[in-house]
Amino acid sequence: MNQTNGSNIKTRDTFLETERLEFSTWSEEDRPLASALWGDPEVTKWISRKGFLSEDEIEARLAQEMERQQEMKVQYWPLFDKETGVFVGCCGLRPYAPDEKIYELGVHLTRDHWGKGYALEASKAVIRYAFEELDAHVLFAGHHPENSVSRRLLLKLGFIYKNDEFNELTGKMHPSYILTRSDMESLHLNG
Repeated sequence: MNQTNGSNIKTRDTFLETERLEFSTWSEEDRPLASALWGDPEVTKWISRKGFLSEDEIEARLAQEMERQQEMKVQYWPLFDKETGVFVGCCGLRPYAPDEKIYELGVHLTRDHWGKGYALEASKAVIRYAFEELDAHVLFAGHHPENSVSRRLLLKLGFIYKNDEFNELTGKMHPSYILTRSDMESLHLNG
């Protein structure tokens, strides 16, 4: 796929697709995309105690995602609109309890892609990938206690509330949920 990022034209490898989205992996060249996403305080107010990430924190986040992909074969993968090639955000996994094959699902979208169904579409693909390709036993997800949109998304995906857990990044207790393979199959997210 040819990807236009400002004036740069780049070929991007895609490893997962949905009807409207292509998933890639983060690279050093994606710093402007990472800054556009994690540099927006409307996005990061849900994931940072300060309500924003500094350039150094964005850089560290990008490095962490790339390292996680190399070591664990998962990350919050960057998403692109199939038709336009525009960067939409990221959706993916990170280890939650690796020895038990439990992964954490996460999705962060750029503000101009909110409310268009991208989070649901991307999350369904990542859930299928987790259970079918990674043989996950359980998926975990949590959200900022004031983020009702994320709560609705997780419930729509079939996640079941378990408890509130302290999130060190925000300093708040986050409602936390799990999804099992049988939960996924009963909701027909696998087809």
